[in-house]
Amino acid sequence: MNNSTKKVIALALAAAMTLGACNSNSGNNESTKPEENNPAQETPSSEGNGTTNTDSSVPEPKYEIKDLVLAQTAVNEMSTFNMLYGQSQPDSDVLCNLVDGLLEVDPNGKLIPCLAEEWGTNDGGITWTFKLRDGLKWVDVNGNEKAVCNAWDFATGLEWVLNFYKNDSANTSMPMEMIKGATEYYEYTKTLSAEEAMALNGLEGSKFLEMVGLEIPDDNTVKYICLAEKPYFDSLGAYACLYPMAQGMVDELGVDGVKSMDNTNMWYNGPYLMPEYIQGNEKRMVQNPSNWDTESYRFDSVTVRMIESTDVGYQLFENGEIDSINLTESNLKTIMDDPNHKFYNNLVENKPTKYSWQMFFNYNKLNEDGTPDENFNKAVANKAFRQSIYFGWDDMEYLKRQNAMNPLKCENCFYTMKGLCYTSDGTDYTELVRKELGIGDYNGETLLHYNKELGEQYKAQAIEELTAIGVEFPIKLTYYIPGSNQTSLDAANVLKNSLEQSLGSDYVQLEIKTYVSSFSKEVRTLSLHGIYITGWGADYGDPMNYLGQEIVDYDNAYHAVNTRNVDALVETEWNKELLEDLRTFTDMVWEADKITDLDARYEAFAKAEAFMVDNALTHPLYYAIQWSLTKVNPYSKPNAMYGVCNAKYKNWETSAEPYTTAEIDAIAAVQ
Repeated sequence: MNNSTKKVIALALAAAMTLGACNSNSGNNESTKPEENNPAQETPSSEGNGTTNTDSSVPEPKYEIKDLVLAQTAVNEMSTFNMLYGQSQPDSDVLCNLVDGLLEVDPNGKLIPCLAEEWGTNDGGITWTFKLRDGLKWVDVNGNEKAVCNAWDFATGLEWVLNFYKNDSANTSMPMEMIKGATEYYEYTKTLSAEEAMALNGLEGSKFLEMVGLEIPDDNTVKYICLAEKPYFDSLGAYACLYPMAQGMVDELGVDGVKSMDNTNMWYNGPYLMPEYIQGNEKRMVQNPSNWDTESYRFDSVTVRMIESTDVGYQLFENGEIDSINLTESNLKTIMDDPNHKFYNNLVENKPTKYSWQMFFNYNKLNEDGTPDENFNKAVANKAFRQSIYFGWDDMEYLKRQNAMNPLKCENCFYTMKGLCYTSDGTDYTELVRKELGIGDYNGETLLHYNKELGEQYKAQAIEELTAIGVEFPIKLTYYIPGSNQTSLDAANVLKNSLEQSLGSDYVQLEIKTYVSSFSKEVRTLSLHGIYITGWGADYGDPMNYLGQEIVDYDNAYHAVNTRNVDALVETEWNKELLEDLRTFTDMVWEADKITDLDARYEAFAKAEAFMVDNALTHPLYYAIQWSLTKVNPYSKPNAMYGVCNAKYKNWETSAEPYTTAEIDAIAAVQ
């Protein structure tokens, strides 16, 4: 371990010593859905697979593991085998290895060819053309060829997504925002009976092709016609909504069969097949011999073992049974406290994940009997109350759960994730938001959002305003966690202590409750939660995919509809200001979305995002940056801030022994 890394870790460790054993995942976190947006190309072009590193200080790439074994906690089991339906990270992390899309990404987040070997636009981003490779194939779980994969499969796929009865409105927002006729076709299918809608398809002469801006000039060409100039549209080529689906598979299984398909009857065109799958236990993938990318390095097999906790995963790594594991705080502390520990020189700090984590308020919380929780709803509708939490909560102890060694590195001051997109001079979009907010840059010493004096001012204002309308204190912040997960309980207790110590338990109290198996079904659908902590990862490379989740009067605004329940609000005297702010924010977002010059577009979105944060319509929380022990070079993995391809097991550099801190530091230094 080099001296600079040891110094950073040692200093931060001293601050973390008061915390007990815990997991770096927190509470009821659910990663929904989630570097640089590829600029619009004037003509179709072919992107390379990266450059060869000739720096002699960096170790040569090595691919020493043939059969990769990873672990995943059981709460993150996949829920569907249909890429077009999946909207969560556990789904896409698996399915991106079984089904290929138009484009994928490299370790620097750059769009590179996948099924499409060329793509581009000739009219500023209204029409996008993707040229497919020759010889693409669909196969079954045993590798037997089922059909040719061609342009028509992208028509079948998009028709499926936009068909209300086929895909239950999953993944519709992106094509409806961008593609001509997509909204009209979606609404059209809603007017039909289920039987009529399920009989529709995307074949030549179909109602779909008549209405939607998708053209198939030949078997190897797909054209998308956008509603307006969308210079970032190609980044959607790495997301699920534009993935292909074989019409032959639909014919073979039927619509209901596709909805319920599994690893044994789905069709594959990706780098791997999955011959073995035991839900909640283990899944095993092997190379697809018919995949187009014969020059890539792929593992002979990839096995993912489902485990109860990360602590169990550490034991498996220690025993040599798995090849990588993120560390809990207790395991990390144990290693760092002992210079003679066998893993002392093997600690690796991971790159941030693509998710921007927020704490959300439910603006229309219900009691368990279905009646409105008026005391809570009045409180969160009050701007001063929300601002008192944003400015007055010293969340350092909570950040330590994400990264005990470098907690400040995890502080998030924005709604949009860093690295999503850049201005023409290379400025990260979030730096525009930082400028609008007037906050400092990361300094490694202090929290940027925390302002005790300002928090106390807002607290006093909130108490006065809320007492006047009959609100009783303390305000109970109801927070749900999985009932059988000790790690989540530990995290929730840290959250509770942190909030109540900062703001006063006579002002707010975190009320920890549990659900059995599904937060969505048992809590969110019933609107029982007061606060909810989750991360959003972008589907495509533009701020609209983040801010569009929070606008009002829009069915596809995921968090506004599903998490905050804004659409259920009825205007009253006490929530009037909240609704006015939400509508102002919404207008700002829609106006920004009309702008096609990217620099001006980003400036406008930054103003909208700053308005959102200033008015505490969201509470930015953290970036997930964890420490691990690994035989996989994290800098060799795909790494984009959008799309579904980051977990694709291709060209991963590996070592037979755990990487050392020094090895990864050397690699990171030239990234």
